[in-house]
Amino acid sequence: MKTPRTSKLFIFSLLLMVFASCDRKSEYNVYEGADVISDNGSGTGTTTWTSDRNYLLDGFVFVNDGQTLTIEAGTVIRAKTGQGENASALIVARGGKIKALGSSVNPIIFTCEGDDLEGSVPTFSKGLWGGVIILGNAPLNNEFSEAHVEGIPFTEPRGVYGGPDEEDDSGILRYVSIRHGGTNIGSENEINGLTLGGVGNTTIIEYVEVIANKDDGIEFFGGTVDCKYIVSAFNADDAFDYDQGYHGRGQFWLGIQDPAEGDLLIEGSGGLDPELGQPNSIPMIYNCTLIGRGNNITNRTIQLNLYAGGHFGNSIMINQHNGVYIQYKDGFNNCFDQFQNNNITLNHNIFWDVAENIATDVFRVYAEAGVDVTNQNAIFSNYFEEAANVITNPEIGISESSYNVLPAGNISDNMGAYPDSWFSNAGFKGAFLYDNWARNWTLIHQSGWIE
Repeated sequence: MKTPRTSKLFIFSLLLMVFASCDRKSEYNVYEGADVISDNGSGTGTTTWTSDRNYLLDGFVFVNDGQTLTIEAGTVIRAKTGQGENASALIVARGGKIKALGSSVNPIIFTCEGDDLEGSVPTFSKGLWGGVIILGNAPLNNEFSEAHVEGIPFTEPRGVYGGPDEEDDSGILRYVSIRHGGTNIGSENEINGLTLGGVGNTTIIEYVEVIANKDDGIEFFGGTVDCKYIVSAFNADDAFDYDQGYHGRGQFWLGIQDPAEGDLLIEGSGGLDPELGQPNSIPMIYNCTLIGRGNNITNRTIQLNLYAGGHFGNSIMINQHNGVYIQYKDGFNNCFDQFQNNNITLNHNIFWDVAENIATDVFRVYAEAGVDVTNQNAIFSNYFEEAANVITNPEIGISESSYNVLPAGNISDNMGAYPDSWFSNAGFKGAFLYDNWARNWTLIHQSGWIE
């Protein structure tokens, strides 16, 4: 009997994980001739890292308030492996700036020590170092308008983010690949591949890949930062995660779950202290291609909770057991209320191999055990067709070892309008039409997982 496609992917990925775990030893040695970068509290200073040198992060390295770190195209930054107090990461503190300007032929790469970029570290190896953290002065929705970023000890004052400036500028990331991060610093507290805490909307984030991270690929903690041309692939938790009042914009996002692990493709949360804090988490996200783990795993495509909202349009979502779930809390602090107030919209999207292709099951309301959501489910489920969503095959190819992310099906019909002029008027649904903008500079392409 022929093995199902999703089962083959699961087995293949599991073998890669076994191989990766066997390889996670001391053979990830210090790269020969590297400049070892450590931080005694003075940060990096205002400096430039150049492509003719190799850099090795040793511990938490900060770009302090008032400092600017410039990184040339083609520069490779490696980080020491280690967990807990031995973790390494690059953190742009509030008031600091990073100017990482790679190119499609000379990307900037963040990875672990010992990575020769030619296969010495398997593609699916995770948790080998920390990640990249950028902290800014843009608004959060908690009681004190600032917070301390997860993954950094509370004893470190440079881990604070948030403030009043929606237009805060933390610099630029362009053509940057972040690989094999997410080390555990204790109590199952891993670092996201790219953490954006209170980052403002004059910061530029575009053409960024996070691949094989042990926690989320990218997490937005409040802020207003906009992001275009983003890849989040094969990460162990969510592909994209937002909370604490994030209300930026996103376009052309590719999310692919690791067939052997991974949770949600997009998780949206509102506030924690308080849940109803202002601003609400209501980003605008268009032209995503989201590829799940298959119908044999009971994961959700998008999940919204804790009074979160969000606008999602002109996207393609495929190969996931469950569709879009919004939280109901028996009459208070509801994502369902956000939906009824038009702060949750899902317009002109394509779904395929999601919820067994049953339209009334793609959009669902969930609640704690014993709470009746029959009426809410009926309203939200009927919205699927009311908002011009469709179930149709975009013909994105998935094989045992690769994804053809360029759709062969019709993805140009029934387009929805874009909210404002920041969005490119693409004229198609999903992250790609004929041009694979993730070609060459990403590990997911270099390792053959996308064509």
